[in-house]
Amino acid sequence: MATSSLSSRISPEGLADAAVGSREGRAMLKGQQTKAAIVDAALGLATQIGMEGLSIGAIAEVMRMSKSGVFAHFGSREELQISVIREYHQRFEDEVFFPAMNAPRGLPRLRALFSNWMSRTSAEIDSGCLYVSGAAEFDDRPGPVRDALAHSVNTWLAALHRAVVQACEAGHLASQTDAQQMAFEIHGLILALHYEARFLKSPHALSRTQQGFENILQRYGAQ
Repeated sequence: MATSSLSSRISPEGLADAAVGSREGRAMLKGQQTKAAIVDAALGLATQIGMEGLSIGAIAEVMRMSKSGVFAHFGSREELQISVIREYHQRFEDEVFFPAMNAPRGLPRLRALFSNWMSRTSAEIDSGCLYVSGAAEFDDRPGPVRDALAHSVNTWLAALHRAVVQACEAGHLASQTDAQQMAFEIHGLILALHYEARFLKSPHALSRTQQGFENILQRYGAQ
């Protein structure tokens, strides 16, 4: 006797449920893609006009969507801003942190982190850094947006501090090195670079920042 086909063994109700599930899956994927596109556009806008300039209406105009369509994905301007911060942080990690993990632990990894950070900063001289501009906008404004921004920055600074500690443990830096102080000074170099290169348009900002990093390594006994 011939074996019945799979479709003949599934009830009409089962086929209908499968069709509904397939449509729902496609709709969910499309919704995720639309939301990702909105966040990408919002991030581009935020680097130009700042986080405070982001609004449901502004993004709707950029995306050529209705305000209600954008609102359906985020629910509020605040959630849109937080989504942008999370996306920026993910891209920062992808460009700065994760590639540096391929370098050996210790001074090579610390150098890789700083080199990657310098490269990203150089690329942001024209567009601006969300961590820097966001700090200026939200430093005295408590709330979820400030908390999300501060959490992202602190997560990165903790990784930088850990790299300094590992360099000490590997014997690449002096054993008495104050890791917190060294990480603070390295962070200060990047902040100075943003100010000098973006605001003052100093042609020597990048070279001076690199020299500053080398000076810090020497003071802390880099081997």
